[in-house]
Amino acid sequence: MNEQSAVAALAALAQEARLRVFRALVGAGPQGMTPGALSSMLDIPASTLSFHLKELVHADLVHAEREGRNLHYRPALGQMNELLAYLTAHCCMGQSCAPSSGSKRRTTC
Repeated sequence: MNEQSAVAALAALAQEARLRVFRALVGAGPQGMTPGALSSMLDIPASTLSFHLKELVHADLVHAEREGRNLHYRPALGQMNELLAYLTAHCCMGQSCAPSSGSKRRTTC
């Protein structure tokens, strides 16, 4: 992932409704959800939801697929993982951030 893609993804997620939509889609997993199910679950009007889904698709965080007469939105889990890897690529100055053996608390970072 490059810096421009990371900025676009972070900008798309930097809005409360879009973050809620993305988290709901991630929770649904690869099967995704229809706009109707998302609208009901999140109590977001259909026209507003459409705008937010378009922004998430534009940021490549969500993919839309037509299934018959319906659209199905799925999270782009690979892109999400690339964003997380990009954000943590230089974490802890190259040292492991994993907890030390026998401890549940991080000893670095």
